[in-house]
Amino acid sequence: MTTPTRIAATFASLKEAGHLAFMPFITAGDPDVDTTKQLIEELGRQGVDLIEVGFPYSDPIADGPVIQASYTRALNAGLKVEDIFAGVDSLPTDDLPPLVAMVSYGIVFRRGVEAFVERAKAAGFSGFIIPDLPADEAGEVGEIVRSRGLDLIQLISPMTPQDRAVKILQSASGFVYCISVAGTTGVRDSLPEELTEQLKWLRTQTDLPLAVGFGISQPDQVDALRGSADGVIVGSAIVRALENSAAGTDAILAQVGELAGAMVRATRGSV
Repeated sequence: MTTPTRIAATFASLKEAGHLAFMPFITAGDPDVDTTKQLIEELGRQGVDLIEVGFPYSDPIADGPVIQASYTRALNAGLKVEDIFAGVDSLPTDDLPPLVAMVSYGIVFRRGVEAFVERAKAAGFSGFIIPDLPADEAGEVGEIVRSRGLDLIQLISPMTPQDRAVKILQSASGFVYCISVAGTTGVRDSLPEELTEQLKWLRTQTDLPLAVGFGISQPDQVDALRGSADGVIVGSAIVRALENSAAGTDAILAQVGELAGAMVRATRGSV
């Protein structure tokens, strides 16, 4: 019997407990790697289930203005990919929630898929989201990732044709990242009604957990997903706390911790 990945085991445990997963997104290196490390540790203390770590890229694919600006800040400060790996290297990742790298295929391809995956695994990452991975290469990349005991999380949007979604699911593992709205990431006041129908259809196509992102920002949005999704992802609402680094690291950690704690309570069915 195949040993489940850390990501699969996390979702299985939450399902058994009747809880949704909560996965916050942070940008690596914004404002610096040391702060990123402290954020990861604070999110772990708040009880989040997974942490998505964005690798800054000069031409982000689907990120809204808040995350784009954070990428720009990190790159302007001279952040390199190896800086991210080195920072995560120094964390006790076995004692933290699974880390998922949100990384452009351009970054992965430049180093070489096998080399990148090996380095990420050594640092302590448990999986990858590669939003611009070409469909005809996803199968090969997925095999490389899974052969290392890690997961390749695939994205499906409201604009994804069903036949293409079926193909995407063939190379997916860990969970499916369900984009709640067409467009870029960012905070929105409400979730689209068609999302529920899309989630119902995906349930008929895969046994993988379904996690919803893009536009999720408030604890009161969680109840609308209960029974339809297995997890929620919050990005822009957390990254925005980093916009004013002059506020100081302690203030940033407190703000992020407060939001993360509220989201964790919401996914556990309490407020």
